[in-house]
Amino acid sequence: MTNQTTFGLQRLIGYNFYNQALLTQALTHRSFGSSNNERLEFLGDGVLNFIIASQLYLAFPKLDEGDLSRLRAHLVKEPTLGELALTLNIGEALRLGEGELKSGGWRRPSVLADALEAIIGAVFLDAGFDAAEMVVIKLFTPLIEKIDPKSIGKDPKSLLQEYLQSKKIDVPSYEVLAIEGEAHCQTFRVECKVAKFNITTQGEGTSRRNAEQEAAKLAYQQITA
Repeated sequence: MTNQTTFGLQRLIGYNFYNQALLTQALTHRSFGSSNNERLEFLGDGVLNFIIASQLYLAFPKLDEGDLSRLRAHLVKEPTLGELALTLNIGEALRLGEGELKSGGWRRPSVLADALEAIIGAVFLDAGFDAAEMVVIKLFTPLIEKIDPKSIGKDPKSLLQEYLQSKKIDVPSYEVLAIEGEAHCQTFRVECKVAKFNITTQGEGTSRRNAEQEAAKLAYQQITA
């Protein structure tokens, strides 16, 4: 991890740390040493959940408690946080042990999601709640604005299938194109075809199911764009 890397990360989240040691700790996986980001991740998880709940309450005044809870769960779940962490290049800044480095820990959704929550916890400790709220709002507002409450709790494969069935169109087909990596850390590449629209998409994931979901998400986005 270089100063340039952490500088770029701070620019992307819109916050510069007063205590750089907090950021270093937030980016330190438990495989690297005993002074790691697990406690900061615990703190950040609580801070993030509260701020997201507050933002959803304001953004969707007509939704009931159950729908708001499902929206929040969607935003703070591991895949969402992992994807957001990728856009921030958090993986490049992580401090990982040798084993995690070899197994690709820098791109694992669980590791990235934990690091993002740890960063939020570190901001909270560094400058208080208002600073943490500012970071969360900057990062999550685009995601909140794109949420369709009607699709709450539905995965991409289900959404795509329901949409096609509502139009009386054949359901998509899925095919595994490749499986790469060691048995304990495989990457699947899957193709999704929607013949009616002449759409073919590909998704990657750590399991066949995850890869299918990614491919289905891309197909659904193209069809409904």
